Amino acid sequence: MDRVEQFLFEIAEEAIAYKPIEKEKALGILQIPDEYVALAVYLAQKVKNHFHPPDSIEFCSIINAKSGACSEDCGFCAQSKFYKTPINVYNLVPKHEILEGAYRGVEFGADRYCVVLSGKSATEREVEVICEGVEEIKREGLPIKVCVSAGTLDEDALRKLKEAGVKRVNHNLESSENFFPKIVSTHSWKERYETIKRIKSVGLSTCCGGIFGMGESDEDRVDLALTYRELEIDSIPLNFLMPIEGTPMEKAPGVTPLEAIKIIAMFRFTNPKAELRLCGGREQNLRDFHGMAVLMTNAMMVGGYLTRAGRDVKKDYQLLKDLRIRKTAPVETKQFFNS
Repeated sequence: MDRVEQFLFEIAEEAIAYKPIEKEKALGILQIPDEYVALAVYLAQKVKNHFHPPDSIEFCSIINAKSGACSEDCGFCAQSKFYKTPINVYNLVPKHEILEGAYRGVEFGADRYCVVLSGKSATEREVEVICEGVEEIKREGLPIKVCVSAGTLDEDALRKLKEAGVKRVNHNLESSENFFPKIVSTHSWKERYETIKRIKSVGLSTCCGGIFGMGESDEDRVDLALTYRELEIDSIPLNFLMPIEGTPMEKAPGVTPLEAIKIIAMFRFTNPKAELRLCGGREQNLRDFHGMAVLMTNAMMVGGYLTRAGRDVKKDYQLLKDLRIRKTAPVETKQFFNS
């Protein structure tokens, strides 16, 4: 066994023992020679299967319930009012459209459904409408867990969402504290960090991810992963930048497929108990390495993203079939397995 192989086996053993991975070791995962990527994937899959049901994956879907005209200047986002981008702009949809989105999620076979709003923070009235929509979903008896992503929320708003039946709240740090000021100036990383702590304090599950390919360093990627380990985040969406014309990041470097695979492996080793979700940009950035990524992760976002179309869900079902990975889905979606 050579030095790199020994390093990767040791990292996997530490992850399975749930020992914190040192920063230098996490950096080492991102910097392994390309010929060791297959071994890293194999060991990351072993770590995943130790903490999570093996050979199974979850689907999640979202609704862009309020789009555009956002007061924040996030450099990667098409919804900021500061940039001219080709998107639809509208206020919060009525509760019946939130319910319809949940039905679409069930049709795709999604286990989770997230109601997403643009803007720094949902208003009191918007929180009420979301709660009404969630209560409708519960009354309909849909077999889907509801999550919300509505910006910086106070404890009162979070408790209302929880009482309505929301199970999990999404609030992404996006990148490290060091890199964050290079992509956002209208709010701070610390503000987002404190919001995550509030989400945990009221007893809601946490979903907090990042975007890779914005020009951040390997150290920034590791710092984000270790922050999530410190916070014991339940679910980590992994997004890969899809450059959008009109945003400051339309010419950002992005990531190569092998780079993306190393990032996913590093997050699996550093956050072995967390659910890792393949989300925005997985199609364009992973390309033919999609299957390797799925082996290390717990979930895929299906049915499209906030302002961009997603991958054909039939391809995702076929991929799971080819990998012999189980997907528990409602009866309506069984057609995808036989297509």
